[in-house]
Amino acid sequence: MSITRRDFLNLGAGVAAVPVVSATAQAQYPLRPVRIVLGFPPGGSSDVIGRLMAQWLSEWLGQPFVFENRPGAGSNIGTEYVARAAPDGHTLLWATSANAINATLYNNLGFDFARDFTPVASVFRVPNVLEVHPSVPVNTVAEFIAYAKANAGKLNFASGGIGSTSQLAAELFKFMTGVDMRHVPYRGSAPALIDLLSGQVQVMFDLMPASIGYIRAGKLRPLAVTTAIRSEALPELPTIGEFLPDYEASTWNGVAVPRSTSNEIVEALNRGINAGLADPRIMARLTELGATALPDSPIEFGKLVADETAKWGKLISALSIKAQ
Repeated sequence: MSITRRDFLNLGAGVAAVPVVSATAQAQYPLRPVRIVLGFPPGGSSDVIGRLMAQWLSEWLGQPFVFENRPGAGSNIGTEYVARAAPDGHTLLWATSANAINATLYNNLGFDFARDFTPVASVFRVPNVLEVHPSVPVNTVAEFIAYAKANAGKLNFASGGIGSTSQLAAELFKFMTGVDMRHVPYRGSAPALIDLLSGQVQVMFDLMPASIGYIRAGKLRPLAVTTAIRSEALPELPTIGEFLPDYEASTWNGVAVPRSTSNEIVEALNRGINAGLADPRIMARLTELGATALPDSPIEFGKLVADETAKWGKLISALSIKAQ
């Protein structure tokens, strides 16, 4: 399959007072504790914000919302578990960018995300950071592109694994600039970051929450963020798009429910999540992580998922990236 740059770009691109909820709404939903399932291990930004949102929804809707990790197969184990759950609003999926990526990355999945889930709400978007080991003699994206082209095939970029957002952000950069870097995949971003800090690899497009401490300590040199707008956490950092028009890559999280869940439940959850995103405690934690809140409607979240699935699917197919 061939793809031109034009073809690709055409694809797009502490709690305040507990809220008052009517007795009728509380009586209708939820009827018992609700599980929110994340297909990744504890500890990442998805887990941190997911647990905060679970606590908020417990207060908002008057029943316990329990956050549960079911990691494995790039989040597919947890996703399939929720796909097979009863569509009664008591088992939710904490959806991530991986769900859009995996639709093309994996063959023979036991579910179809677009078919088997109903979008509820997006929650946040977080940038990746183009960062280098201090031994790499560059300070800007333009200098990095020139240096990489002058040293074709000599730079190694780390990622958290095949199909991770850290890999795809780098692959998109390579595709749009024509630079030649070698991919070194790891089993998660933590070991990749360790080798970047030691200089075993020279480049990474890591998620900001994982790297921001090392950046502030001067142990890594950031060049730009991958989102379309600058991050409030590191406002002095430009976007890659300021040097490379139309470049954008990021990681997002949201909530989805099994297909056939009633509109009333979807709307109740959407209202609760959007209210949570306005809560000072959750807003402060998002800012600390370098993330941006994404309050929207179920329809808008569904469009985001569809656009991201098409965007990354085209790149994965064009580059013949396969899950391992």
